Amino acid sequence: MEREEVQSSAITSVGYDPLSEVLEIEFASGAIWQYLGVPEAEHRELLSGSVGKYFHSQIKDKYPENRVR
Repeated sequence: MEREEVQSSAITSVGYDPLSEVLEIEFASGAIWQYLGVPEAEHRELLSGSVGKYFHSQIKDKYPENRVR
């Protein structure tokens, strides 16, 4: 999945596939996680402000996740 770089101390890049509703996040640690069933509106909101803060409050532990790397 293609990801775009973001301004965050914890998150390096974010990608999203609207057809499968998969959000992919690369963390500063190098780990890559996919979050399943994430609506496109959540992806837009994630990128509209503090990426790390939004991730922790609205994405983490709210959607099924898979570690890619």
